Amino acid sequence: VVTGKDDTGKVIAITDGAAPNVIVSKERGTTSTLLWVTDSTPADVSGNKDAADRKIGVPPPANGTIFRVIEFAPEKDLQSSYEDRVKIMRERGLGPEGPTRDHPRDAGMHRTRTIDYVLILSGEIDMLMDDSEVHLKAGDVLVQRATNHAWVNRGDKPCKVAFILVDAKD
Repeated sequence: VVTGKDDTGKVIAITDGAAPNVIVSKERGTTSTLLWVTDSTPADVSGNKDAADRKIGVPPPANGTIFRVIEFAPEKDLQSSYEDRVKIMRERGLGPEGPTRDHPRDAGMHRTRTIDYVLILSGEIDMLMDDSEVHLKAGDVLVQRATNHAWVNRGDKPCKVAFILVDAKD
């Protein structure tokens, strides 16, 4: 549901339904639903245009934000190789930085220059870091501060995660 105003200034729900901007990646085992994007801070709240009706990469625009929900399939169900998944990440301009850059511990290891507010909606998932990890379950929250990380679902059920990425600087 997205709110806005009608021509008289009355607040209304301008969108109420399933989000249309969904990308399925069988190789990565993800289903990503883009919910909203802002292009600046402060955000422009004029107009009633769907701010998620666009193609965009993982990080938000400069000085902007992205809100998306990603469902991660169990790792055991992935059919692509480690090498293929690394290639996909690099083609998208993503990858780790620092000493693990050339040989990341997981194919999904990457870094964005963002502050990520993360909420586990359902299931369980592990966030891998350079040489440690943290296990998260439904209801857990995480603030990811522009560091190398990867998401791995080692369970038997999909894990759904809400991400709000805020552009940041080093």
